[in-house]
Amino acid sequence: MKLVRLANYVAPASGGLRTALRELGAGYLAAGHEPVLVVPGPRPGRRDTEQGLVITVPGVPVPGTGGYRAIAARRPLRGLLEELQPDRIEVSDRTTLRWTGSWARRCGIGSMMVSHDSLAALAQMFRPPGMPVGHLVDRLNRGTAASFDVVVCTTAWAAAEFRRLGAPNLVQVPLGVDLARFHPAHADDGLRARLAPGGWWLLVHCSRLSPEKRPGRALAVLAELRRRGVRAVLVIAGDGPRRRSLQAKAARLPVRFLGHVANRGLLARLLATADLVIAPGPAETFGLSALEALASGTPVVVSSRSALPEVIGQGGMAAEESDAAYADAVERLLQRDAAERRRLAREGAERFGWPASVNGFLRAHGLSPSAAAPRGLPAARRS
Repeated sequence: MKLVRLANYVAPASGGLRTALRELGAGYLAAGHEPVLVVPGPRPGRRDTEQGLVITVPGVPVPGTGGYRAIAARRPLRGLLEELQPDRIEVSDRTTLRWTGSWARRCGIGSMMVSHDSLAALAQMFRPPGMPVGHLVDRLNRGTAASFDVVVCTTAWAAAEFRRLGAPNLVQVPLGVDLARFHPAHADDGLRARLAPGGWWLLVHCSRLSPEKRPGRALAVLAELRRRGVRAVLVIAGDGPRRRSLQAKAARLPVRFLGHVANRGLLARLLATADLVIAPGPAETFGLSALEALASGTPVVVSSRSALPEVIGQGGMAAEESDAAYADAVERLLQRDAAERRRLAREGAERFGWPASVNGFLRAHGLSPSAAAPRGLPAARRS
């Protein structure tokens, strides 16, 4: 089957979505299907990759995102889709690409929307004070569910905004993690000596430095720990629109900014070497970077408001929305026996593998993981 996948907000320095698209595409290709990924960029292009054909179409810059683009022009994209003649489409954006679900239905093409974020959570974070947003969120989510044959969410937390509307085409499929690349064996004593000399605790925050990820929380937690006398340093891996302001706030703290870490081997060593990772984003729907930390044997402190508590299991702790609560969770985790906390983290990650995730997505498409299926499939399994 030809699976044409459409996504916005994918850039060379982006994180979780880019990883998920790559791993799913490679899995579809290995299962005998023909994946094609269409993403925005500054100029058109086509290239064959490990995840199949990747087509770049011109996208408009999204202000305030530090380089993200979105496909806004419908006519050229519609022409491209007609040229590609997909058997099914898989869409990873609910803004400028939602119309493709209705287009696919008119053409008799199966469609899937993958909800990589929670519209309800984002609306609560960015709404003007006192403005009710629940009705608008529900209307948009109803429209999304009605436009596509299948809506896929990666956690129960993310699915809740569709489930409470009674969406009949909702399917829950978790994402995965590369358990070989991210492994406790990659811990690097030399890297630790450079980043946290003198035996200090090494804390890491790994995410895009944008408002919804709450990177400032990691700085505030470090400041609270230092006030308590905890000998800890913080390494921030990632880039984004908040970087300059964060660097200004960190001027008197033991913080190192690495920028976007494109070298996956270095990232794996960093996560395996760290004592703890802080992932404070309250709107995280799955949290691939947190899962990569767990796979590396490193516990994670997460926001109790996000989906991450159901992902990390016993491999970390959830904290309420205060600096003191996060600092308390950090201290409690660091007081655990080192071997025990690393064992629990790794065991938590081993519940999530990419092969199982790929198979789950293919089943949601109504496809066999091992062989192509004929055109005209029945509707995917309903939740």
